[in-house]
Amino acid sequence: MVYDVIIVGAGPGGIFSAYELVKRDSGLKVAVFEAGHELKKRKCPIDGEKVKSCIGCEKCSIMSGFGGAGAFSDGKYNITNDFGGTLYEYIGKTKALMLMKYVDEINMKYGGEGTKLYSSAGSKFKKECMQNDLHLLDASVRHLGTDINYVVLSNLYDFLKDKVEFFFESKVDSVSPSEDGFEIECGGKKYACKNCIISVGRSGSKWMEKTCEKLNINTNSSRVDIGVRVELPAEIFSHLTDELYESKIVYRTQKYGDRVRTFCMNPKGAVVNENTNGIITVNGHSYEDAKKQTKNTNFALLVAKKFSEPFKDSNGYGESIARLSNMLGGGVIVQRFGDLIRGQRSTVSRIEESFVTPTLNATPGDLSLVLPKRILDGIIEMIYALDKVAPGTANEDTLLYGVEVKFYNMEVEVDNNLQTKYDGLYVIGDGSGITHSLSHASASGVYVAQQIAQQQNQT
Repeated sequence: MVYDVIIVGAGPGGIFSAYELVKRDSGLKVAVFEAGHELKKRKCPIDGEKVKSCIGCEKCSIMSGFGGAGAFSDGKYNITNDFGGTLYEYIGKTKALMLMKYVDEINMKYGGEGTKLYSSAGSKFKKECMQNDLHLLDASVRHLGTDINYVVLSNLYDFLKDKVEFFFESKVDSVSPSEDGFEIECGGKKYACKNCIISVGRSGSKWMEKTCEKLNINTNSSRVDIGVRVELPAEIFSHLTDELYESKIVYRTQKYGDRVRTFCMNPKGAVVNENTNGIITVNGHSYEDAKKQTKNTNFALLVAKKFSEPFKDSNGYGESIARLSNMLGGGVIVQRFGDLIRGQRSTVSRIEESFVTPTLNATPGDLSLVLPKRILDGIIEMIYALDKVAPGTANEDTLLYGVEVKFYNMEVEVDNNLQTKYDGLYVIGDGSGITHSLSHASASGVYVAQQIAQQQNQT
């Protein structure tokens, strides 16, 4: 039960750490502990017929398991330092971009070949956005799609399974420093390692916080993003999505000066549930396969909130809003934009009469009873601003699902090697609070693995 490296979490950071370790040194003894299921056993029971809404599985197959929360995402890898995290602040902008491109090469090698790489650099829409007080961020975007993303992960697992020891359905209870490295306790058993990489993702935020408290590792308060998921006919955004696929647009509200941004745009995609620590929120997926595509496009509109003293629990704030939505709607609430503006709740009949057919079975309701006024005002302003570059965004039948919450881990104090104050204990991926995307999380995993492999070779 002694390993050279133990990785806690089999999300993007953990997967790419394992991959790079065995590629650089096949003699390394590596183990990966994952609270969720292996990829082929990850099945959400919601089928739209017998099971229409979240039933609160003990282990959410959407949020945990091999591939992490990104396994059933739409597989967008944004190659940029402009958003997706602050990894570049630790390792440098050039190194961060180089590693993200390296991750892209691996994805292409393991099943992603033939997928398109989009770029917003030099787009004519950048000027059009600026003329309407909107700001289009620069990025190269590799869109794998939920289906191809699954293929890539499956191929990576096939490569790793005989080279790395995986422990699925094995939530780690504790990580403790020992005389020769670290001791991992899981299910009453103990495992030892020289190096430990923690990559627990956003769903492991509470575990990460407790671990940092126990090990006396400093953390900094982070932000929480709160908003809605917008769903409308694909034609409305087609002039943007056909060229850019993912358009990251930022708007500063006139009323409060808050920043509202688009996030996770899914052309011809579907709106889906997420279960984070027992709280039902909303997200979106899209597919590369035309047969699985819908007639709608969906994207999130999010307002970032970062609190100052004395309040520090930004995630708790987001959770309380999501719980209110769950209490009123039994899960996710859906409302027509026209109903929201008129101050009336949406009903089943109003949704059925809508020209936009919802792709998620959500409860018709009133989002103004859930979202704080400041956040809701910002979202409404943003919808009217987007209507200038994508006419039809502010249509009566545009659907708003709530709430969408992006929880960010407390930012863990690490050095430029992503190493804590304990020599050999690394914290990477979204669980570190440093990365907020598939590409950044994966790159952080490669970065740490390269350092460990180099140290091993030197010894």
